[in-house]
Amino acid sequence: MSSVIHQEVRFQAAPERVYSILTNSELFSQATGGAPTVIHAEEGGTFSCFGGMILGRNIELVPNKRVVQAWRVANWDEGVYSIVRFELQAQGAETVLVFEHSSFPDGTGDHLAAGWHTNYWQPIAKLLA
Repeated sequence: MSSVIHQEVRFQAAPERVYSILTNSELFSQATGGAPTVIHAEEGGTFSCFGGMILGRNIELVPNKRVVQAWRVANWDEGVYSIVRFELQAQGAETVLVFEHSSFPDGTGDHLAAGWHTNYWQPIAKLLA
């Protein structure tokens, strides 16, 4: 397994809006251009994003503050999960999202790090604009 991806992103919205996009099937699908999404927004609830390319389970949900997930790409070896953590911090009218992704398979870090920007941060920012 690997090192940790650490990213910090600013969104022009309150933490409540960002949290709702991360935990609501309809809003996440809207942000990602209509990609099929199913999110069961309770601790222990499963999720499937991008038509089943990303799968996992919500480990911890603290409304408007934190989302922690067991997260995997569908083509990883069966039973292999990484951990993603989204921390939301209000700063005036903005939200600073502090993100950490750990325990992903060796050799996938650069691809994953770029993917968070392309598939999560940019579409979410666009939806919030």
